[in-house]
Amino acid sequence: MHRRQKPSTPEHKRDFAAHGGALSMSHNDTRSFFNFSQLVLSVGNLKSPPVLKHSKITYFEVEILDVQSKKQICIVDKVPPSSTLLDVKHKFHKACPQWYPSRVGLQLERNGPYLKDSVNIQSLAVSSIITLYFTDLGQQVGWTTFFLAEYTGPLLIYLLFYIRLSTIYDQAESTKNFRHPVVHLACFCHCLHYIRHLLETLFVHKFSGGHTPLKNMIKGCAFHWGFTSWIAYYINHPRYTPPSFGHRQVSFAALAFLMCEAGNHFINVALAHQNHSGNKACFPSPTYNPFTWLFLLVSCPNYTYEVGSWISFTVMTQTLPVGIFAFLMVIQMSLWAQKKHKLYLKRFYPEVRRKAAMIPIIF
Repeated sequence: MHRRQKPSTPEHKRDFAAHGGALSMSHNDTRSFFNFSQLVLSVGNLKSPPVLKHSKITYFEVEILDVQSKKQICIVDKVPPSSTLLDVKHKFHKACPQWYPSRVGLQLERNGPYLKDSVNIQSLAVSSIITLYFTDLGQQVGWTTFFLAEYTGPLLIYLLFYIRLSTIYDQAESTKNFRHPVVHLACFCHCLHYIRHLLETLFVHKFSGGHTPLKNMIKGCAFHWGFTSWIAYYINHPRYTPPSFGHRQVSFAALAFLMCEAGNHFINVALAHQNHSGNKACFPSPTYNPFTWLFLLVSCPNYTYEVGSWISFTVMTQTLPVGIFAFLMVIQMSLWAQKKHKLYLKRFYPEVRRKAAMIPIIF
């Protein structure tokens, strides 16, 4: 009989080790692959983020030339597409400190209009290089400073004439002649007019950071201050004569003046409220306030009320200087109203097309 021989121990261990080792390696590989997969899933996509790739953002170079000589002043480089013209002006100011942003005027063409600070630089680009023409606008002042100076002067100047300084009028004649009540009423109305303007400048009107040349403020102050001196000199003169129709004329004109002042204030408040709310999609509409009902007839009722105030003041005082000033104000307000009316026609044509600019019924 043949006995079945058992494999020797070394061979058995070797075979088991071979099979077991293969199984062990296969299990370890599977486990390693599983762990690696979990790591990939936890980290996310293995692709490089877009930031690490080559950037496709196009930067612009702004070449600034002198509008007169066409010589290059400087080049503002690495301007992002999202930049505005105000950002370019700030960078230009760093390169040329003598020109701060508010006095820098930039144009696309030499005879073209000045570009607004809010213009996006990408909207001006035809290529990666943008050429702009520079004009020095001169010394600039803010609009708040402009109006405060323009309105404070008449208020103080009129009061100097009202108290009848000895350097202006003959003192003996001033004490001798009696002041008519319309003189006191005129001082009250004149001061009320300019105090309203000052308060609205500080608390109602909101200016968008704009500036105007200093020479414009000087011309505006010279006009208002000069006319105020002429008006106040005649009304407060010791020989001033009252209106022809007496108390009835003064009372009617004073009432009309106060109504125009109130209407002007409420219109300015309504316009300021519209700008604050950001609702610029429609033309300002009348409210429950009857002073705003003038919006139904004209597109610029604030100018209508302003002109009405000066016409009423002319009737109340019956003096030639006030009449000339009121006539000039009618011309100036009409020009401003026509300009604003054209802008309204472009933006709010259906609502504005049948309205007058400043004077009702006249289309």
